[in-house]
Formats: sequence, C-alpha cells, structure tokens
Amino acid sequence: MNYLSVESISKTFGDRTILNDLSMGISQGQKVALVGINGSGKSTLLKVLTGIESPDSGEVVFRNDIVVRSLLQNPAFKAGQTILDAVFDENDETQQLLIAYERALLNSDSDALESLIEKIDAADAWSLESQAKQILGKLGLHDLDLEVSKLSGGQQKRIALASVLIQKPDLLILDEPTNHLDIETIEWLENYLSQSNMALILVTHDRYFLEKVTDEIIELDKGQTHHYKGNYGFFLEKKAERELSENSSIDKAKNLYRKELDWIRRQPKARGTKAKYRVDAFQDTKSKAFSKENSQDLKLKAEAQRQGKKVLEVDGLSHGFDENLLISDFDYVFPRKERVGIVGPNGSGKTTFIKLLMGELEPKAGVIDKGATTKFGYYKQTELSFDNQQTIIDFAKSIAEVVEVGKGRTVPVSQFLTRFLFPPDVQYKPIGKLSGGEKRRLQLLQILIQSPNFLVLDEPTNDLDLITLNTLEAYLEAFEGCLMLVSHDRYFMDKLVDHLFVFDGSGNIKDFPGNYTDFRATENQSKPTNKPTNKPTKEAPVAKPLPKESAKSRKLTFNEKREFDALEKEIPTLEKEKAELISKLNQGSNDHEELTQWSSAIEDLTNRIDEKEMRWLELSELM
Repeated sequence: MNYLSVESISKTFGDRTILNDLSMGISQGQKVALVGINGSGKSTLLKVLTGIESPDSGEVVFRNDIVVRSLLQNPAFKAGQTILDAVFDENDETQQLLIAYERALLNSDSDALESLIEKIDAADAWSLESQAKQILGKLGLHDLDLEVSKLSGGQQKRIALASVLIQKPDLLILDEPTNHLDIETIEWLENYLSQSNMALILVTHDRYFLEKVTDEIIELDKGQTHHYKGNYGFFLEKKAERELSENSSIDKAKNLYRKELDWIRRQPKARGTKAKYRVDAFQDTKSKAFSKENSQDLKLKAEAQRQGKKVLEVDGLSHGFDENLLISDFDYVFPRKERVGIVGPNGSGKTTFIKLLMGELEPKAGVIDKGATTKFGYYKQTELSFDNQQTIIDFAKSIAEVVEVGKGRTVPVSQFLTRFLFPPDVQYKPIGKLSGGEKRRLQLLQILIQSPNFLVLDEPTNDLDLITLNTLEAYLEAFEGCLMLVSHDRYFMDKLVDHLFVFDGSGNIKDFPGNYTDFRATENQSKPTNKPTNKPTKEAPVAKPLPKESAKSRKLTFNEKREFDALEKEIPTLEKEKAELISKLNQGSNDHEELTQWSSAIEDLTNRIDEKEMRWLELSELM
C-alpha cells in the first residue's frame, strides 16, 4: 500500500540548487533513511514533505486515509502548555479522555475519576493509556503537570518525540531523533521503531540506529538521489561499488577528453559550426571527466602540539548543585595518548565534569592540575555564536593563516577549509547562509585548526553528516594527543575509546576497561533473570557463599599461556590480511563477484579478529 509519492520535485535557494527533479515513494511499513553531507538537502526535503517549504516544481502526494506525524529539529509548543497537554492530540476525543483522567488523578478527584473510568472503558482506550505511559516513562517524562516552556531544549525534544509516538501514526517523519537522548533511551527507541509496522522517513547520523531500524537508504548527492534497498551495512557496500564504477567511467572519460580536446584545438574556427555535435559532445565529456574535481571526500589532517610527561592530574575532585552530589572524591592521572569515553544518564554530571576540567566551573573540593604543555581543544555541545555577516575564509584566517599538517609541513587555511568541505566558491559566502550542520563543521574546524594536544569533545556528532563523521573518526584514530569524548553515538564511541568513565548520577564514577559495547554486554550479563515459576516457594535458608577464585589471584595455566602467545602472533597476521583485502577493495576490480568475495572475507576477518581480541583481553587480565 503506497503512503507517499514524491514526483519530480526541485528546490533552489538563490543560485544553489538543493533538490533537482527528485522522485521517491514510501509504502506501508517501509523504513527509509536519508543520508548525505550537510547542505545536501536532507532537512530541506523533510520540510517540503511536511509542508513547511514549497517545492519550486513537482508535487508531494500523501494517501488520504493515513495519519502522518513529523518531528523536525526545533519543535514548537503553545504558550502555557503542560507536558500532558503537549503529548496528547487536542482534536482526538479518546486522547482528551486520557488527559482528563490524568488531571483527575493529579487532583485526587474521585467523582471525576469514576465517571472517566466508565467512559474510557466504553472507548476501549486503556491499551492506549498503557502505551502512552510506557512511552512517557521510557523518555523520562514523569511529572506531566510541568510547563513545557520552562524545560530545556533536550527535554522539549523528548516531549515532542513522545507526542508523535503516542499518536500512533501510519507514517512518521523524524529529523535527528537521537539528538539530546541518552544511550539507553536511544536503544529503547530503535527497538520500538524497528518492531513497529509504521512507515518511517528518517534523517540521522547514528549508524547503529540506521543499521537496526532502516530497510532502505536514499543518498542525496548534488541534488540527485541514489537508492539502496538495505540497511547501513548494505549501503556502504553498494556505495563503494557504485563509486568504483563511477571512477572507472571517469578515467575513461578523461582519456576521451584528451582526444576530444586535441580535436577541438585542431579545428579551424570557420569549421566550428559544421561540427557542433562534436563540440557539444566535448562539453559533455569534459563535464563527466572532471565531475570528481570537487569531490565530497573530506581529507583531514592536522598536527597536535608536543605533550610533556605531565598531562592532567585530578585529586579529590567533588562537585554538585544544592543537595545533588554529581562527583565525589574523584582521583585520576591522565597519561599521554589517553582515550576515554564518558557515559551516564542525562543529568548525571558528564558535562559538569568537563566544565570543571576546562576551568569553566570551580570545584567544591579537590585540585585539577594541568601540565605546562597541555593545550586543550574543547568542542562544546552548544553551538557557537557566529557573526553571520563574516565570510567563512575571514573567520578561519582570524584563527590562523596556515595550518600544521605534520612533520613541519603547513597548508594555507583556505586549503584546509577545502579539505573540510568548504570549497573556494563557498569560502567567500557569509556564515549566516550555512546550514546548522555546516556551522557545526565550522565550529569543529575552529578547534582542530589550533593544533591542540588534548581534545575534549562534548557530543561532537550532533548535526554532523556521515561523511564528516567518518573522516573525523579517521583523524581521531590517528590523533597523537589525548582524547576525552562524551557522545550518545555508540558507533563513534566504540571506534575511538579504550575505557570509560561511567557516571551514576550520585557522585560515583566507575572506570570501566573497554568500549561502550563491552560495557553494555557486561551490564546485561550482570542483570538478574527473574524467571516466573508456577510452583509455590518456601523461604530458603541463607547459605554461606562459597569463596570465588578471583581473576587476580589465579595465574595462567600452561595451555592458556601457549594460547596467549599464539594469539599475540595470530592477531597481527589477521590484521595484515584484512588490510591487504581493504586495499584491494579500494583499488577496485571489474569483476563484481571478486568484489563481493573480498567484502565477505573482510567481514569474516573482522569477526575473527574481534573474537580473538576478546579472548586475548580475558587472558591478559590473568597475567
């Protein structure tokens, strides 16, 4: 059943074509993600679909009998609205019954409750009430009488998300729904959406979310679309094949271009009109041959300043607000090349901890001692306030004229901007004309351009596109300084950190050895499994627990020592084999079966390496 048809829509802003003759369709239960670099038109397309913007040409047609709901970046609420008013539809009689019921509960109005219970029974609305309570609870919305306008932007985003989910739409349109959500809530939301039968159009940078929720990806690239029938992993594979094929075509076009150029130059001017078709063909060939000159591949490299032995030392750090203790007597000595992630529920003190380290807050107790050579680069969760009239190039030059890129080499700041997907024709435009994601990219560039040796990134993935994220990850993997990362992006966290500071919100900070996926696996293993039983139970006598052999008290057996030594040799060999296959895949092949075999082999090697590295970690802890 077709829910939405988009036919040949185009949209232009000034001299910039954002959408060019775009067509797509959405059917019942279909879950589609839109991907592309910042400024490629993702948010513009969503605004066209939701009626906020009108296309210059083409049409958008929804099926008449379906419920469509949307959640874009900045939800709007009416003045004086409470959470209860905001999450239920004022035009739906059944949902109005539930509002009245919740108000009667808040006011302990027994007479009203009795009447409302009868009406809810008659409307068979208890299942909706139960689902609404579950959604509100999972999103951390418990006090429904709070006024929305007095809440933070993150809380307002949760309220808007709860509202669209409670409406049970047939088609849901979401723009970056995971922003401002903690990781546990994101995991709940991805399970909810993946199991739902609703159709979904989604813009998100969260790759685990894409992998689990979507079944089709539409890539927006220079106003055109490329469709991939599969999840994020399938998209990566097929995109690589498409680009290999395009590169092959471009190489052929460049060879043809050289021949055509020679022909054009040799023609007498008087004969030009007789061979107009050759001139037109030459222009087409030239366009194709150099279609990748402004490639949307971001290549980023900057040099970190040298770091001394003393980096950062924290001794007895404590802090909180009123009676709420967030950090209690925390000690830590940061080594060189530290790579730590910070996780915990919203409000547990993660950003407060960073502000203390950066000197933006004074601790209630304790000492923070920074090394003499430590130079922080701090990317804040809040967007910088730019001068919208200033051009991008002037903004960058106000920070540095040249950028160090390693081993004494520098590049002009204009070239660094180009690598950061701000080509020369864009650099002289005012910052005010950039999209939200492009401003975030500029904010990140402002930090990296100064060559810090201790990067502190607070939610750096918000509003960044996948291409920027992939390149940023590659940069951070090769970064020689220290890295501290707060992020709800599990994929980003998994790739970059060696251990975690886990905040519980009551002052305790646990140092966990491993990335976020390791942490969640450990948490799930430690949760008790309360299986129901039909048999009556008697109170069991309290048994004295048997002493367990701790990991620290046991040494490796002879066979385990041999296994450990073998793994230390085997893992680098597998890594080398994987690297060689990746190199082959990047070089390309005209044999698609060979490409598929390489991709499968890489996946198999990755799984084997992960398995062996986990075993190596287990054995190394016993050493």
